[in-house]
Amino acid sequence: MIPEPTDSPSGATGPTDPEGVTGRLATWIADLQHDDVPEGVRERARHLLLDGLACALVGAHLPWSERAVHAVLALEGDGDIPVLGWGLTTSAPAACLLNGTFIQGFELDDYHVRAPLHSNSLVVPSAVSTLTSLDRTVSGRELLTALIAGYEVGPRVGLALHGAEMLSRGWHSGAVFGTHASAATSAWLRRLDAARVEDALGLAATQSAGLMAAQYEAMSKRMHHGFSSRNGLYAAALAEAGYTGIKRVYEREYGGFLATFGEGHAPCAELIADRLGEEWVMMDTGVKAYAAMAATHAPVDCALRARSRGISPEDIASISIEVSHAAFHHGWWKPEPPLETIGAQMNIGYAVAVALLDGQVLAEQFTRERVGADDVWSLLNRVDVHHCEEFDRPEDRFRARMRLDLRGGNRVEIEVDGPLGGPTRPLSNPDVVTKSRRLAATLGISARWERIEELVLGLDSLPDASVLVGDLAASVPALPVTL
Repeated sequence: MIPEPTDSPSGATGPTDPEGVTGRLATWIADLQHDDVPEGVRERARHLLLDGLACALVGAHLPWSERAVHAVLALEGDGDIPVLGWGLTTSAPAACLLNGTFIQGFELDDYHVRAPLHSNSLVVPSAVSTLTSLDRTVSGRELLTALIAGYEVGPRVGLALHGAEMLSRGWHSGAVFGTHASAATSAWLRRLDAARVEDALGLAATQSAGLMAAQYEAMSKRMHHGFSSRNGLYAAALAEAGYTGIKRVYEREYGGFLATFGEGHAPCAELIADRLGEEWVMMDTGVKAYAAMAATHAPVDCALRARSRGISPEDIASISIEVSHAAFHHGWWKPEPPLETIGAQMNIGYAVAVALLDGQVLAEQFTRERVGADDVWSLLNRVDVHHCEEFDRPEDRFRARMRLDLRGGNRVEIEVDGPLGGPTRPLSNPDVVTKSRRLAATLGISARWERIEELVLGLDSLPDASVLVGDLAASVPALPVTL
């Protein structure tokens, strides 16, 4: 039997520099209590969780998810942590990786509007793997508080790197920020003191990674946040065992997280800890209305408005779309057939084409048959996308402008200040419930979902959060479409 360490190497319970950014964040995570969080924030967090769990079950049996399950389980083998929607278990790190992959599996999950990351795919798997590994009961209040710690930490780290600038530079931003979110959630559930939370953040930061070129055709794009969730889980577990991480990781000038990932881009460490517990940046988390990358959504809304005006694809000679720098670099390249599902979901032109043709951008628009259809490519070949400097201000990053030149010679211009589900037109909590019920109905699990919804929305009064995990663990059907 391997002996367990008893004390941290230094014996310290506080962070290295309590007044520094890392120290203040570590202390806040360690000290956070359920009642410190305003009810409005807790209510939104419960609804964000509901959305993430629906996305997990939808993503569990996608073709690329099934490949991931078979590959990962062949490497990791047995364990007692549930793989959501599969009715089987594996090791804590493997479950974390897979469950994160499911949530991000079909581009339906949340996104932060100022610091691009997909929080649920980071913190929910970390929470599931942690709470089912502990030798004590975790209440719903505890689970919710731990999730809120992660929901808050990930975007704050992203804001310090100026959010979308990471996308413009080719990083998969959420995977870079995401290890910190996962570590915060797992560290909170493990009841780590501030010294060990500092170690967990340092261990998480050194595992940050993610290349955005995965968006063109690679299945690995679906797994990036899962990797980060797993890495954050490891970071907290190692810190709990007394394995030390980088101290003052956000302030270090040489080899520190911000100095390295933000080199030449003036990162601002103070944004990580600014007004902690007073301003809740997690409230800027968007909930998707469409099954595509977030930067496609405002152009999709332009297309749907054009369709509502009676403009048909046959009327259109050409389409010109203007978006921000990050949206342009992240979401536009001139596609050529064959286009993989992931490429279609990330491409502004494809999303606009199917929105105009079909009036929706959901699962049916990403079947292999639809992605290869002649009418889609006929319209897609008339689309071009351009960078508009006017939209590069942080508050305008999700704006989009569409110009349609019609065959009769007329030009129609449509502009939206942001997408449905984004900062200017957020999905309300009742809207989130409606979305999750629709996804559950698509899978044919509406009756089961009623119980899950009741548990999630009543999480604060749930004595044992493992009951919720048990309901999520049972197998679900695959989406009834051929991808």
